[in-house]
Amino acid sequence: MSNPMRAIPLLRPLLHLLPLAAFLLGGCAVGPAYVKPTTPEPLAFKEAQGWSPAAPADALDRGPWWMLFNDPVLNELAAQVEVSNQNVAAAVASYAQARSQVAQQRAALFPSVSLSTSGERSGTRNAGADNNYRLNIGTSWEPDLWGRLRASVGAASANAQASAADLASARLSAQGELAANYFVVRQTDAQAALLATTIEGYQRVLQITRNRFDAGIATKSDVLQAQTQLSNARIDALSLARQRAQFEHAIAVLLGKAPADFSLASAPWQAFVPEIPVGVPSALLQRRPDIAAAERRVASANEQIGIARSAYYPNIGLSASVGNSGSRVSDLFSASSALWSFGLNAAQTLFNAGATRASVAGAEASQQAAVARYRQTVLDAFGDVENQLSATRVLAQQLVLRREASDSADQVEAQILNRYKAGQVSYSEVVQAQASALSARRALVQAQGDRQSTAISLIQALGGGWQAQ
Repeated sequence: MSNPMRAIPLLRPLLHLLPLAAFLLGGCAVGPAYVKPTTPEPLAFKEAQGWSPAAPADALDRGPWWMLFNDPVLNELAAQVEVSNQNVAAAVASYAQARSQVAQQRAALFPSVSLSTSGERSGTRNAGADNNYRLNIGTSWEPDLWGRLRASVGAASANAQASAADLASARLSAQGELAANYFVVRQTDAQAALLATTIEGYQRVLQITRNRFDAGIATKSDVLQAQTQLSNARIDALSLARQRAQFEHAIAVLLGKAPADFSLASAPWQAFVPEIPVGVPSALLQRRPDIAAAERRVASANEQIGIARSAYYPNIGLSASVGNSGSRVSDLFSASSALWSFGLNAAQTLFNAGATRASVAGAEASQQAAVARYRQTVLDAFGDVENQLSATRVLAQQLVLRREASDSADQVEAQILNRYKAGQVSYSEVVQAQASALSARRALVQAQGDRQSTAISLIQALGGGWQAQ
């Protein structure tokens, strides 16, 4: 049987192409060198003096930032988002697709090799039949003389990096939405507990008013007012139950579950808000994933200019093949009758009515638009942080005043009720005092919830936490 190693001489004509390939691989790139666009970058935020610039950290893991709120249930739920949320799953798939595009573009830099074989049997009635076998190895390659293929790889790589940043944005968005919805549920539980206590008080006052009416001390209108106030409080409790159900359903969807398969038991609300330390970074360019994605898309658009400019130059292709044929299979591995061929082709567009020039101008305009979007993203990011810092400062001051107002309203309510029992004031003053006290208590709970919600928004604005590396 013939030795397969004898087929090596068939490849010798192709090996002569290697020096030429090495020469052609050193082609020049016609695209512009990428320079990261400049953006306004303040050394500190207006609303938080003393913050320092950040070290580059856009590729660092943000970590479980939700653990700053010291809530075990939130920690458990947030950890499920990355593996169960369908928007995150879609972003993961998009990133995998972008990485496959990089591999495809990179493969175009190298020659393609194909192997073909055939066999046929032919003859006539009188002369008999003959066998004919063929074996052919061919290769084709487009040398990247003008950098078009390398620019395509660079553009695909930049898009893949942008997709990775989009994935980080999707995770941060889903985790932030989950945390915000979770605290709304806990705030609703606190409001419901407050209303339950208030309803019990209203029921006692209604009984007192009925006793006074039966004794001929109070009027029928006092009883009706007390009943109206109690009914309105019960209506508010039902509205809170409906609101809680809606946010519980939203949490289920964020976790990739059907609302019927998820329930969140009521639990005491920990209205804890993490403090913002001095030294929080202000250089959001290295932290926010949406900024990183916008910058990478500028890089991709820059590569597209080189791809468009390469159309000014000729396309050059190389092809080669080597093969053999014979009446026996063993003859296919013999070099005595080998046939080989080598070809070079070139094509140059001589006239296309300015289409190439228009394509280059379009690519340059697209790059300028990407730069503008990148800069706008940076400005929006700084504005977002300033807004959240301002809200954090104001809400902290409001919380102190809300607590004072609630304490004062509670005292007024108690005094007015005692005076009513003594027959010194009318029941309308009791109703007014109770309504004011309830409003102040609920406003205090709302202020505590707003602080937590603002803290979550600030964490998202900072790119997923403020811990400096």
